[in-house]
Amino acid sequence: MDLSRRALMYTLDGMSYREYLNFKYQLKLPIITFQEIINGTNNWRNELPESFRPLEYFSAYLKQGYYPFSLEDEESFASRLQQVIRIIVEYDMAHLQGFDIRNAQKLLQLLYILSANVPFKPNITELARKTDIHRNTINSYLHFLEDAQMIRLLYPDGNSVSTLQKPEKIFLNNTNLAFALATNTTNKGNLRETFFAAQLSVDHKISLPKQGDFMIDNQYIFEIGGKGKTNKQIKDIENSFVVVDDEDFPVSKIPLWVLGMGY
Repeated sequence: MDLSRRALMYTLDGMSYREYLNFKYQLKLPIITFQEIINGTNNWRNELPESFRPLEYFSAYLKQGYYPFSLEDEESFASRLQQVIRIIVEYDMAHLQGFDIRNAQKLLQLLYILSANVPFKPNITELARKTDIHRNTINSYLHFLEDAQMIRLLYPDGNSVSTLQKPEKIFLNNTNLAFALATNTTNKGNLRETFFAAQLSVDHKISLPKQGDFMIDNQYIFEIGGKGKTNKQIKDIENSFVVVDDEDFPVSKIPLWVLGMGY
């Protein structure tokens, strides 16, 4: 019996920082909405326990908190995730329309090349040369990897998206993949932006603005950086915000970790 037409398909996103903390440490942290975060009042701080130190577990989450099976065995998590990646590319992707499973090894090679260079501004000709994939099909392969939730393709604000269009920038789908695929080349700036995109993409549209790092819902501009980051690059832009890492509760900027409290 063919059940394909009767099956309900559901995409389950990885754990948010909030879910990770609640499951692993039995905390009862509330959802903090996007609007609460950007309204500038910081009233959301009153919803958190006084003893809560948000950065205490943040590095651990970036490394192994996105996938629920990390809670079962932390020591073997990296190797298990690497195995999952291979199974997805070599077996599961056979069910994607238009993908020839005989090219799985090329696709895996493409994924490793991207992971060592993200955030990546794709040079299609160079990618084709390194992977021995015809340049006319590279975009399709990138979309296959995005469908498998291995990477995230970002396009300029206002552009329609098709498999024929080259993405402007490529990220890994989440920070755990960075540690699993590119163990010696993880970059703090890349981890910040990957975390931001992974957490916000669940409920919002993400694109690339002309100024700033990200545009959310065609309306809000965000610049991401360390605690010394200023608003110099976006100071004259309406609805623009600076997001900073390495600070629990900055006064005039948005702490990066709080964007992981949205679901």
